[in-house]
Amino acid sequence: AGMSGGLAYVLDEHGTFAESCNLEMVHLESLTEEQEIHDVEEMIRRHADYTDSNRAWKILAKWKDVVSQFVKVYPKDFKRMTESIDSALKLGLEKNDAELQAFYQNKGEKARVAGN
Repeated sequence: AGMSGGLAYVLDEHGTFAESCNLEMVHLESLTEEQEIHDVEEMIRRHADYTDSNRAWKILAKWKDVVSQFVKVYPKDFKRMTESIDSALKLGLEKNDAELQAFYQNKGEKARVAGN
């Protein structure tokens, strides 16, 4: 699978997910924020509701036991942009201005992994 920006949440039941990732392009993080944990649970709940997925229902039934096995896959370029936008917002910039500032700040960044 490939990613072109954005986050992914993966249930790493066997603790081997990192072995199959290009760690030059992504950070792997644990879910630590309560809101994020809630959001992932809600995504799974909506999936279960819409599809009646047995797998999703089983994950929800043992949520407290499996939540620690989830891994957040965070592309490095996306994380850098998100952090730049957050910093600009904290300085008081409006969302559009913060995004534009982050773009200009990062467009020539040598650490960019994705290329041009």
